[in-house]
Amino acid sequence: MAVSVKLDDELKGRLQKLATNRRRSAHWIMREAIQQYVDREEARTSFVQEALASWSEYQTTGQHLTGDEVRNWLGTWGTDKETEAPACHE
Repeated sequence: MAVSVKLDDELKGRLQKLATNRRRSAHWIMREAIQQYVDREEARTSFVQEALASWSEYQTTGQHLTGDEVRNWLGTWGTDKETEAPACHE
């Protein structure tokens, strides 16, 4: 799919300067920027959907962990005393 993007002269100049400094084409930089943006937005959408699903499940079941329980568990990561995730409760 061919796409045309119109850039103002200032941004076009900045892009060309960056391309020269990075020894890449302006086209490569634009593709990379778009790829990173799309990846980031897809991850953000996934995060929001997961959070909404978790909230819905909590509202249905009441099962949860407190912040302290999670922090204490995470504090064991990477230590000799690493523990399994605590069980959820009401």
